[in-house]
Formats: sequence, C-alpha cells, structure tokens
Amino acid sequence: MLKFSVGYQYNEDRPFSDVICDYADHIETVYFPWVDTASGRSMIGGFDGYFDYGLQEKLVEDLARIKALGIKLNLLFNANCYGEDAMSKALEGKVCSIIDYLGQRDLCPDSVTTTSPAIAHMIREHYGNDIELTASVNMKIGSVKGMQYVAHLFDNYCVAKECNRDLPRLKAMKQWAEENGKKITILANSGCMRDCSGQIFHDNMVAHEAEVSKQQNIQFLPYMCYTYLKDPKNFVAVLQNTWIRPEDIHNYEGLADTVKLATRAHQLPGMVIGAYIRGKYAGNLLDLFEPSFSPAFAPFVIDSSKIPADFWQHTTSCNKDCTKCNYCKGVLKEAKVVAF
Repeated sequence: MLKFSVGYQYNEDRPFSDVICDYADHIETVYFPWVDTASGRSMIGGFDGYFDYGLQEKLVEDLARIKALGIKLNLLFNANCYGEDAMSKALEGKVCSIIDYLGQRDLCPDSVTTTSPAIAHMIREHYGNDIELTASVNMKIGSVKGMQYVAHLFDNYCVAKECNRDLPRLKAMKQWAEENGKKITILANSGCMRDCSGQIFHDNMVAHEAEVSKQQNIQFLPYMCYTYLKDPKNFVAVLQNTWIRPEDIHNYEGLADTVKLATRAHQLPGMVIGAYIRGKYAGNLLDLFEPSFSPAFAPFVIDSSKIPADFWQHTTSCNKDCTKCNYCKGVLKEAKVVAF
C-alpha cells in the first residue's frame, strides 16, 4: 500500500496534528520547515528582524503530537538558494544546531529533504546514516544519470514532477533505486506548469523573500504561470501538467515508495489528504492542487467528475507533443463548466 508524505502547515486556530489524526494510518511522514529559516515556501516565524519564539514552541508541541501518532518527521532545508552561505561554516552551524535542538526535544528528524548537495554533505558528515537524506523535487532529478551523480549523498529521490506521466522513465528510475538500496518519492498534486521556464527564477526569489521584500521593486508579476493563464486559450496547459488525480494514484503501486502531497500552503490540507487516501474526489479539480489556479479560471471550474476514465492511460502513454494533439483540449471542453 502506498504511504503518503504530507506538508506541515502552521495554523493558530487548529494544530496540524488535529488535521492528520484521522489519516495517521496512511501517513508515513510529515515534512516541515524550521522557523525563521528559508525553505521552498515562505518562512514561518520571522520577518523584518522580528522572531516569534512562542511560535517555535507551538511547532515543537505539534511535532511531538505528530510523532506520538507514529509518524516520521522530515525536516526541510529545501530553499533553492542559500546565497553567499551556500557552503559556509555558518550554514553548517545553523543546520546542525537545528537538528541538535530537535534531538534534545526528542524530535530528531528521521529524514531531511534538501535541494543543496552541500547541506546533504554536512548532514552526512555529522550524523552519518542516522538521518535519511531525500533529494528535493526542486533538484529536478529526472533520470538514472541524475540519481547516480548524487548517490553518495542521498537515500531517497523526490523525482522531477515531469516523471509522473513518463512511465518508462519512472520505471527505469525505480528499478535502479531498488538495485542500489534507494527509494523513490513522487509529488502528486503540484499545480505547477510542466517544464516551467520560470521555476528557477521563482524558487530563487522565494528563497530570498525576506531580502526581496525590503527592496523598492518594479511592477512585475513573477509567476509565469499566472501571466500565461491570463489568456483563456492557454487553460488547456493545466491539463497537460504533471498532477495525478486521486482516482489514478493506485497506478503508482510499485513505481514509487512514497507519495508526497503539497499541503504546506493549501487552504484545505485535510481535503487534499483525504481525497488521495480515498482515491476519489468530487468537485473542482483545481482545488486539489498547489497552486490551484482556481482564481485564474474563475468563474469556471474543472469538474472532476467529467474527466474521462481513460485520462491517466492516455496522458501517460502519449508522446507529450501537445502541439499535435487535441486530446486535452477535448477534455477541457467537456470538464470546464461554470462554478457549481
């Protein structure tokens, strides 16, 4: 049975541990950032020099409840850029101090996910094989070659999103992983555009969000996806992305060890988790994804019930040359409806 890895979300009104209680038997890992530390999403706890120490204690308490449910903890150091500290002793000290502090609270992470080979090296040097190391999806590792280059550092690979609908490539990577004592994780509900040419820029900007916010910035929308989707003729691109429907997730038994769900910034993380565990969802398909693009489609939605049963089979067997195929356009024509 596939196990799920879900992203921690801080909420003042409801601890995240409450959200996952009902699904604990299906969740293997909760991945979380540390406070006042750059990651792949906006940092929590610190901004403009102010640090909320009370939030840190609330995070620790919530993590303790999650661990008590028998769920593993995965610490994130997955910012896309660490600037001048990329391979510094200062960064090494910060990484180790966070891990050691968690250890003192009996919350030593079972695993760490990072985009940084340098951070992976730091952790391997200090903690050996006690902490499993996962290559972030944002490393865009999408081939056996890509896995081999960093095999001395990583135990688990959250593979490039584009692998989700490229089954021969995913099968080859899973076979190599099994033969070499490694594991494969896939990200199921990313709304991001396939082969996005703006991802590196966007990820770097998020990593330096605190610094960027202090600048006098130009009027510019940094998200290429939302700019692209301003033209309704491009809506079909969303169907051509990398996400996997809950109804199709069972097809990845034997192709992945873990399914990662993006829930760190989702408004309804429990809805997403429940849908994928049940393998069924009725509603606006866009609402499952992070980002969702629901605002870009308004007043339309994509009615999940109108996605044809052969969608997964078709989109995982086609040659991905969307300029010569109208299948997804036909699906969009049927499934795009005025909001329920």
